[in-house]
Amino acid sequence: MSKLPVVIIGSGGHASVLVDILKKQQREIKAIISHSIPTERKIFEGIEHFSHDSDILKFNVDEIELINAIGASPHSTLRKTITNNYLALGYNFASVIADSAIVSTDVDIEKGVQILTRAVIHPGAKIGSFSVINTAAIIEHDCVLGENNFIAPGAVLCGQVSTGQDVFVGAGAVIIPNITLGINAIVGAGAVLTNDLNADQMCYPARMNIK
Repeated sequence: MSKLPVVIIGSGGHASVLVDILKKQQREIKAIISHSIPTERKIFEGIEHFSHDSDILKFNVDEIELINAIGASPHSTLRKTITNNYLALGYNFASVIADSAIVSTDVDIEKGVQILTRAVIHPGAKIGSFSVINTAAIIEHDCVLGENNFIAPGAVLCGQVSTGQDVFVGAGAVIIPNITLGINAIVGAGAVLTNDLNADQMCYPARMNIK
């Protein structure tokens, strides 16, 4: 992976996790671009802060890489929009792979991918550009993930699962082997998916009734 300095886009919880990983790897963080930085997030101390999107133009496209640190939620397009806006300006996005992640040598990882703490990716898998494999998620053998997927903490994709672009898999969800998910499909937190999902389809588990 490239060792160019990075600029972080965003300052929320997802950003704090990425900055923590990068600091442990002694990666140079040039700046954070965010409208504001929460004062309680001590992990950002010592990093220069810029509050306007246009401030990215202070940095030469050949001298830095960006990290999209905006989190994701079902139906949200903010993360993808930010990526596309900065790509249009000529900037590139770095991949981030936590040292504690277990990633087979036989995995195809495209640009701008984020693989977080204790995630596992097994042989034959392909991770599409700008996708996030969150904390302790498991991507089993021969899975093929499209671009801009967000696999939340603890989710499990069993062998040979295939996803289209912009798929969201919630925390703790399980997808059994050989399932296909279309573009914009959503699997809610805690769901067990046993059938294919077409484009824009959603699967949620039964709701808890709290009295």
